[in-house]
Amino acid sequence: MKVIGITGGVGAGKSALLTYIAGKYNCVVILADEAAHGLKAPGQPCYEPLVELLSQDILNEDKTIDKGKMAQKIFQSEELRRKVNAIIHPAVRKLILEKIACEKEKGQVDFLFLEAALLIENGYLDIVDEMWYIYAREEIRRGRLKETRHYTDEKTDAIMKSQLSEEIFRKNCCFVIDNSESLTEAYRQIDRKLGGRL
Repeated sequence: MKVIGITGGVGAGKSALLTYIAGKYNCVVILADEAAHGLKAPGQPCYEPLVELLSQDILNEDKTIDKGKMAQKIFQSEELRRKVNAIIHPAVRKLILEKIACEKEKGQVDFLFLEAALLIENGYLDIVDEMWYIYAREEIRRGRLKETRHYTDEKTDAIMKSQLSEEIFRKNCCFVIDNSESLTEAYRQIDRKLGGRL
């Protein structure tokens, strides 16, 4: 089983390409954001530490963590953001390593794809066999974010500024998929790389 990391800037189309891969290839797809979300549920490893750090203000009436309230709380404070990341990232990494070990043991899939915007920053290069960079030209990404997520230019600017440069993405990834044009063209690049193997 080959473990492949999928990374790239916001709006590059990682989700659309992973949907295609999941439907065509014998693989498991792990989305780090979804894993992180699960770990914040009541009774899960990140729940108590986050509530302790950020107070009960971040809770909904049913005692689940409200994503919006939590984001608002850490938005203003770099120190709080660092502390939140120190709680979430190690727990996500542990969960992902367990899932990889479990899939390797089962031996039923050819590939395990791991998707996250921060794979390189969070040290996943030593976990994956290959790192792929999903690239799209900046104006294309901006257009997608405005159209599909209704982001303002200011919000897009802020997110793009916080992410790695194209140069660093390319330096750390062994394969680049250009998703600036049609999805069909991006699918073709994936099929060429994976040999069209079902």
